[in-house]
Amino acid sequence: MGAGLAEADGMDDQQVKDRLLALRAELTDLSEGAADSRKAVELDQQSVGRLSRQDALQQQAMANAADAQRALEIRRIDAALQRLEDGEYGWCADCGEPIAPRRLDLDPCAAVCIDCARGG
Repeated sequence: MGAGLAEADGMDDQQVKDRLLALRAELTDLSEGAADSRKAVELDQQSVGRLSRQDALQQQAMANAADAQRALEIRRIDAALQRLEDGEYGWCADCGEPIAPRRLDLDPCAAVCIDCARGG
């Protein structure tokens, strides 16, 4: 596998890295901004009615699920950054063939080519 695959497709490694870091920063900011939504819901019947408490619990569960999804995406970004550093970015982790530039443009964290992603 060779380094610089991104350069052959019109983006240099630094541009790819900058894009991945920007995505990571955006997700981290979203996660930090939603921290209040994930806090424990008070069970004080006097300040919150039963239905309001259920709504709050549901909103908390949705916020936790969204945060888990953001954390997963951050791990994917970190893995892509590691592949970039190792000179393996843009090469399929399964078959070793180049990942199509369009696929990387749509999902810069893609680790496998479309054929391997389809199970082929």
